[in-house]
Amino acid sequence: MSKRVLTTESGAPVADNQNSASAGVGGPLLLQDQHLLEKLARFNRERIPERVVHARGSGAYGYFEVTDDVTGFTRADFLSEVGKRTETFIRFSTVADNLGGADAVRDPRGFALKFYTEEGNYDLVGNNTPVFFIKDPIKFPDFIHSQKRDPFTGKQEPDNVWDFWAYAPEATHQITWLMGDRGIPASYRHMNGYGSHTYQWTNAEGEAFFVKYHFKTNQGIRSLSSDQAAEIAGKDANSHQTDLLQAIERGVNPSWTLYVQIMPAAEAADYRFNPFDVTKVWPHADYPLQRVGRLVLDRNPDNVFAEVEQAAFSPNNFVPGITASPDKMLQGRMFAYADAHRYRLGVNHTQLPVNAPKNAPADNYGRDGSYATRYGTRHDKNYEPNSYDGPAQTDAPLGAPAELSGWTGTYTAAQHVKDDHFFQAGELYRLMSSDEQARLIANIAGGLSQVSRDDVIEKNLAHFHAADPEYGKRVEEAVRSLRDDK
Repeated sequence: MSKRVLTTESGAPVADNQNSASAGVGGPLLLQDQHLLEKLARFNRERIPERVVHARGSGAYGYFEVTDDVTGFTRADFLSEVGKRTETFIRFSTVADNLGGADAVRDPRGFALKFYTEEGNYDLVGNNTPVFFIKDPIKFPDFIHSQKRDPFTGKQEPDNVWDFWAYAPEATHQITWLMGDRGIPASYRHMNGYGSHTYQWTNAEGEAFFVKYHFKTNQGIRSLSSDQAAEIAGKDANSHQTDLLQAIERGVNPSWTLYVQIMPAAEAADYRFNPFDVTKVWPHADYPLQRVGRLVLDRNPDNVFAEVEQAAFSPNNFVPGITASPDKMLQGRMFAYADAHRYRLGVNHTQLPVNAPKNAPADNYGRDGSYATRYGTRHDKNYEPNSYDGPAQTDAPLGAPAELSGWTGTYTAAQHVKDDHFFQAGELYRLMSSDEQARLIANIAGGLSQVSRDDVIEKNLAHFHAADPEYGKRVEEAVRSLRDDK
């Protein structure tokens, strides 16, 4: 077998990859050494801006297989028959830390899934929690700034974290999730995934339903205590990445069962909770879980940068039969995610192999821009309508239309019967065992006791008291004890 030849970017053979060209044996280096300059210049540009959130991630390929008939609720083709399989790519991630952070930390986990369907790519962008900290996207940049590194100290500050939460009572439910036992998953394989937001399904008859997605891990839930996580993070900052990579390499393919909660659209207006508020869940007693299929991961990426770092998920990538709901946070993310990818990766990021539709053609009039690879023929036009047989619209909406009324303006969401910031947080606390409650109290107090201002502590304590009197009393006593010991 002939030996492969090392070449420059332009394909020219490289004579010497060990020594730079110089003026004589001991002289200075030469500007004419094209190979040296190309290597150094390319090396300087190997990285791209990291994600503002979800910077640290791991990914894998797999498939989704339909196990139960849901055609009465959606006309999405990839869900059209039992046994149908669709190729997928998933990216797991932590949320707040930078690219170099550790995996085993107390933080929500991203659960972003791309379905390469025959009707185009469908992206489901969720987390390992069914709720979120805020319910309006206008607060998102402020929330993330409070959780990320302080611009002066360069590290995450408890003062910032809890000061924001003091003025965001709607975060109490998610805080209770995050500080509880599931706040630090043992691995990506041992956690659930949720669509978190409410989405709309539409069936072949045009009937609309609101849905929530639940991916239940088939490996069982396993989590870490704060002490276990600190030990693991100190030994292997890449613990989740290592676990996922090695499991798939040895053929232990992780899987999840997808269930959905389905609400007929007509029931949304009178439901006891606002069904489009991402800080709240729909109790299973109201809308039971219905099985849809299973997700299996069976192949690791060949190149983490090309496939995991450059993977771009956007919640506005829908397919016929699946569309958005009036969920405010979902509406905001439908702009923000796609815009982030255009900034990080360029306007043609959808042409990268991991992002390009694999089972449906991308045929439109978008042209040019950095890294364009889709040209068409020389007779193709870049405008529409045209008389040259270019692609044309289908006149078939992705989903059922929504009726709207009222005046434009900024509004707080309409109140439903049980809408408040604390009821569901209290319900979650009361569902926990006594041991789970004790660990929750210790985790909250450990962070809140580090806050320097008494007024910020008092505002946060009021939220826990409102969720459940015992919950608030125990947090208050634990915080006081820790502060007295300082």
